Amino acid sequence: MPQSSDVLIIGGGLVGLSLARALAGSGLELALIEPQLPRKSNTGADTWDNRVYALSPGTAAFLERCGAWQRLPQARVTRVEAMQIYGDDARSRLDFSAYDAGLRELAFTVEGRALQAALWDTVRGQELRLHAAANWRSLEFHADHAAVVLEEGTRLRARLVVGADGADSRVRAEAGIAVKPHDYGQLGVVANFSCEKPHHGVAFQRFRRDGVLALLPLPGQRVSMVWSIAHERGREILSLPDAALAAEVESAGHGALGTLKVITPAAGFPLRLQRVTQFTKPRLALAGDAAHHLHPLAGQGLNLGFRDAGILAETLSARGLQRDCGDYALLRRYERARKEDVLAMQLATDGLQKLFNNEAVWLAGMRNLGLTLLNGQPLLKKFLVHRAAA
Repeated sequence: MPQSSDVLIIGGGLVGLSLARALAGSGLELALIEPQLPRKSNTGADTWDNRVYALSPGTAAFLERCGAWQRLPQARVTRVEAMQIYGDDARSRLDFSAYDAGLRELAFTVEGRALQAALWDTVRGQELRLHAAANWRSLEFHADHAAVVLEEGTRLRARLVVGADGADSRVRAEAGIAVKPHDYGQLGVVANFSCEKPHHGVAFQRFRRDGVLALLPLPGQRVSMVWSIAHERGREILSLPDAALAAEVESAGHGALGTLKVITPAAGFPLRLQRVTQFTKPRLALAGDAAHHLHPLAGQGLNLGFRDAGILAETLSARGLQRDCGDYALLRRYERARKEDVLAMQLATDGLQKLFNNEAVWLAGMRNLGLTLLNGQPLLKKFLVHRAAA
């Protein structure tokens, strides 16, 4: 007989785990499939993860409700209290301040593996049928259930399948949901550095003719870099020895933090925009990168994914005692609640990428003037900060 559950989450990454935790106490029987075994987080003083996320205060509050925020090593969490954004000329600048917006912080920076470990810790004592180090070979959708067969032969049955299995989602493909991809022709190059000067909780972002360089504060005098740059140039940067890489980033950042020194090797990943035609079908909901993918220049991709998890958990928990959690009318509530937020962020990041990744001289003047004019609008800046903090 198949193993039955109400909700089967496919994908034990950050979004899938947070959804499982957010559904604890909902009365729903839960199961989760994850191809990898949970790994312990190495947070030694000299060991840093080069995948660092900027989490909004709203995301931090959600993770706290899930019980994960409290499990993070707080010495590895950094408050971003201000942000300085520079155009690709020598004059234009835009400043955001948590203090001016009446907030304690704009964001928090957290290492990916520490966050993953904290979320795994939250689900260990939970009523959850976990299929770790497991892959699935078939997925079928029926009128009253979805059926999954694992590679080793175990059969699973659920009222609802949640695809939280990333940008290249097999769940999405198996369900026949179309995706509209756009390759930016860029790499996101990441690395961490120690810096000569203190960052004072300030994040720096520079829109350059060759891409967007962001330096995010880490604990102590350290920063995390995300450099969105053309493929060929990105491969050149990835091939540089540590000293040359540090010098390159120091120069690109106009020496704002003094001398830099590499503390984690550089890594790169391709950048693309992906829009899906729908987030839900009968017996199916998509969440996280399976539902949307965007340029990292605003650092909002994971925040969107956590908002997916929170809204989906709220929708399923409020379904009513007799309501089928895989009912399409119910799942459409989740889709309607998420599409506007996702579309707005995709349009904003895609528009900014196209605006600054353009060689037209007249456009360069307009975009830099736009930064300067926006910097003189405190009410509009406050609105933007509060929108990003959600």
